[in-house]
Order: sequence, then C-alpha cells, then structure tokens
Amino acid sequence: MMKPLFAVLLIMLAGSGLAQGWEKPAQPLRVVPAVDLEQYMGSWYEIARLPNRFQKECAGEVIATYTLREDGRIGVVNQCRKEDGRIQRAEGVARVADEREPNTKLEVRFAPSFLSFLPFVWGSYWILDLAPDYRYAVVGEPDRKYLWILSRTPQMDDATYEEIGARLADLGYDTEKLTRTQQGTGGE
Repeated sequence: MMKPLFAVLLIMLAGSGLAQGWEKPAQPLRVVPAVDLEQYMGSWYEIARLPNRFQKECAGEVIATYTLREDGRIGVVNQCRKEDGRIQRAEGVARVADEREPNTKLEVRFAPSFLSFLPFVWGSYWILDLAPDYRYAVVGEPDRKYLWILSRTPQMDDATYEEIGARLADLGYDTEKLTRTQQGTGGE
C-alpha cells in the first residue's frame, strides 16, 4: 500500500509547480580574471540594465563615477535624471570582496559608514565582461538579479551591444529583460 501511495505522490509532485524549483541551477557566474583598478576609475555611462527597485525613479542619463581612495577602497557616486528633470545622486564605497578571489569581485555599500560592519549592507559588484581598452564593462552579481552594461561614452554601437548580449545569454542572463538607458550626448 505504501509504494503505490508514494508513486502517486511523486507523480503529483512532478506535475506540480513545486517540481519546477528542482531545475538544474545555473552555472557559477564567471568574472573577468583581473582589473587594473586605476584604469577602471572614472565615469561610466549606463547603456542598459535589468530593471531594479533602487533605480525605478531614474528616467535617464545614468552615470557612475569611481575614484580610488587613499585607503585602497573605491569612492562611488551614482547619479541619474528623474522624470521631473532633477538629478538623483547616491554616494557609496566599494572594496575588494575577498583578497583570495579576483579583484573583479567587489562589494559596494551605500548605507552609512557606521553600518559597514553589517554584511547585508554590502552588495556584490562583479565585473563580468571588460573591453581590453576599458571602453565598456558589464557588472552583475552571483544571483543574476542585477546587471548593468556600462560604457565610457554615452552611446554604444549596436554591434558591440549585441556581442555583449550574446555573452550575457551564455552566462545565464535573460537579456530580453534588459532596458536601454536614455543618455545625453556628453557630460554630467
């Protein structure tokens, strides 16, 4: 009696939505082997991103500026233009996540510094793709919930964007969800 009941339960479970959670997990996310942090510093224009809650008010002109600090950490300033034309700005700090890992696995924090001892205020910032001449970079995190395509210029040619998209699909990202960012033509 127990074997048929168990078999029926397995069949019901296999047909239910619960079994979908047992899909093979995505492969671990690969990062660029190393980055010259001094060369990485400067302004980056957001070309596209996966939608996220903390940028929902950003209508365009999204720019991230990184500066190398004396303590070895990275100063981060993110800004964007809101629908009403006002500039929204967030300042933070980034650090190498683990000295035993590649320096392309960073963590970033926008919470006040007195909270920096709390692990959950640090978010993963992994450099997944980087042009040899540092003209573009792709940043994500291990769960593939967040993704940004960045460029040193406000615009990116379609061929480069498509090549990056193909590599991201190979990494397990749903590139259909990417939204292009409206950028101006020049500065901040």
